[in-house]
Amino acid sequence: GIASARRAASYGAKVGVIEKARLGGTCVNVGCVPKKVMFNAASIAETLHDMKHYGFEGEDSVKFDWATIKTSRDKYVTRLNGIYDRNLENSGVAKLLGTASFAGKDEIQILDVDGETKTYKARHILIATGGYPVFPPGEGIAEHVISSDGFFELEEMPKKAVVVGAGYIAVELAGVLQGLGTDVSLVVRKDKAMRNLDDYISDTLDDEMQKQGIDIYRNTDGVAKVTLGDDGLKTVHLNNGETIEGADTVLMAAGRAPLVEPLNLAAAGVDQRDGGYIVANEYSETTTDGVYALGDVCGKVELTPMAIAAGRRLADRLFGPEEWNNAKVSYDMVPTVIFSHPPIGTIGLTEKEAIAQYGEENVKVYRSKFANLYYGPFQVEPDDKPKTAMKLVCAGEEELVVGLHVIGMGSDEMLQGFGIAMKMGATKADFDSCVAIHPTAAEEFVTMFPWGL
Repeated sequence: GIASARRAASYGAKVGVIEKARLGGTCVNVGCVPKKVMFNAASIAETLHDMKHYGFEGEDSVKFDWATIKTSRDKYVTRLNGIYDRNLENSGVAKLLGTASFAGKDEIQILDVDGETKTYKARHILIATGGYPVFPPGEGIAEHVISSDGFFELEEMPKKAVVVGAGYIAVELAGVLQGLGTDVSLVVRKDKAMRNLDDYISDTLDDEMQKQGIDIYRNTDGVAKVTLGDDGLKTVHLNNGETIEGADTVLMAAGRAPLVEPLNLAAAGVDQRDGGYIVANEYSETTTDGVYALGDVCGKVELTPMAIAAGRRLADRLFGPEEWNNAKVSYDMVPTVIFSHPPIGTIGLTEKEAIAQYGEENVKVYRSKFANLYYGPFQVEPDDKPKTAMKLVCAGEEELVVGLHVIGMGSDEMLQGFGIAMKMGATKADFDSCVAIHPTAAEEFVTMFPWGL
């Protein structure tokens, strides 16, 4: 929303942003940013655990204080809130505090914290309210579990945590907690986490999480109920009959929903589809003229940078010069990183998706699995070293690279450049023609068979 508003204002439009909470949305306050801070903390803990292999001593004397990083993290987020506030002011965007709802297709009512209502009219109204975590039904679930939002409110590090969910939020927070020293159980409804990823990557993640000590409960069909004992600890009862006892924290990361309930979309005639998501076309137009929607409320590609790009293109088209009259964002080849331990990067089609789209006879796959050089000095069995796994999925005689997938140390930082190459239509020959940067993990993508013969 902020990115869209500022871009529109840069063209001279009169713009207001309605917000009922802290500026920056989910990403800044309870998502990407504080999550990455905690990912970094867990990564430092892993480095301390590894330091003996490089000749350093003193691991046992190092202490971690949850309160310190929470205080520093929260101060950082507060500083970002202020930056967003100043950016809106500097861009000439009006900040309207309160809860918004439609009173007509071009009319918005805002209920402020004092209970007063104000009405505004506009020719163009953009819905970018994002999503929120939801809990499944079940006895004691609403009373005894926290969401990913609640994770960032924890004042102390849990001793034993049960994380419920198979998506990126679940594996990210499970990895953070385990890395910092919490006893972690991960509950997945089916056979493994991150099933939407290429099997080569999700299987590797599954192996690595188990090596790290995360106890994975599989094929559970979810949580039936959560009970609280006299000792203050929780027992998680799973739908397959299994139980997990003695948890001080149960974190539910089993799904999110679009934040649309307060908006009174019916008053504007805006259509929704299954799950409450707003129907919007490739130009972010809803079924009502002059009303637009993008980001998580539409449920296409639920990533902050994706929503920012869509919002800026919308503002370009509505308020920019004539050459932007048909501007729209592309939802193809969007690079994505999951900050699990180890991190994952993925762009484009999985192997199964490529076969479904191009036919098995027209798909060729290149893969590699190895231990990063970082683990070279470790005097442990090779199979015990954390693995990096990479896969290129190519289609057609020209071997167009339609999928690139990686898990392992540094995956998060190597992906952006490959994203550019794939958006430009890179082929396997293009990858092969690039001279490797040695020694790095990324070089494996440009030295895969048959180049290395």
